[in-house]
Amino acid sequence: MNPKAEITEIKIEDMLEISLKERDDFLKVKETLTRIGVASKKDKKIYQSCHILHKQGKYYIVHFKELFALDGKPTNLSENDIARRNRIAMLLEEWELISIVRGEEDGEELEPNVPVRQLKILNFKEKNEWELLSKYNIGNSSYGKKEEE
Repeated sequence: MNPKAEITEIKIEDMLEISLKERDDFLKVKETLTRIGVASKKDKKIYQSCHILHKQGKYYIVHFKELFALDGKPTNLSENDIARRNRIAMLLEEWELISIVRGEEDGEELEPNVPVRQLKILNFKEKNEWELLSKYNIGNSSYGKKEEE
């Protein structure tokens, strides 16, 4: 696996489909994802890596760069980004917030994936001590906006 290899095209079928345990879990997953990402510890900022997407009656965990690609915008989505998305989805499943929809050939672990130490995961209690940033806002065309509080 070449973690720097760029993925040039993305289709909805290529995205990571999930199912929710309860209908109202959408908002729980959405909020949880705002606290998982790449951190600037010096500035106490966290950049959200993934979002939950509801499209055509299905739910997906998507890296923000996948959303750029779906919008036809230029992006440098890499295998490492997909690996980060997969680890985040596996954590959400471990925490019993989602179930990953797997094909018959899929194993328990999604491949590729990254070690948890490559992610910053904020405890809910720490949320107000950090600036939560999103590089993509679903339903918006603005980039790098601060999460609404």
